Amino acid sequence: MSKQEEHETALLKGLSPREREVLVLVVEGRTSREIARAIGVQPSTIDTYRSRIMAKLGIEDLPSLVRFAVRHGLIKP
Repeated sequence: MSKQEEHETALLKGLSPREREVLVLVVEGRTSREIARAIGVQPSTIDTYRSRIMAKLGIEDLPSLVRFAVRHGLIKP
């Protein structure tokens, strides 16, 4: 495993279970409203989760977040 892969794996492990759940739903293309309804929170809470997840992972845009999720087997390409 490369140092980059090790670093990304460590970052991923730093996410809470709820953040990982939201991450998967976001990269599957679900809207904030759909995710909020599915897990019982407000859409604004999902927006906060998304921002927090991206900050923790050091990712600035959604396409990069999707690539990250694919690299780590969170979703299928």
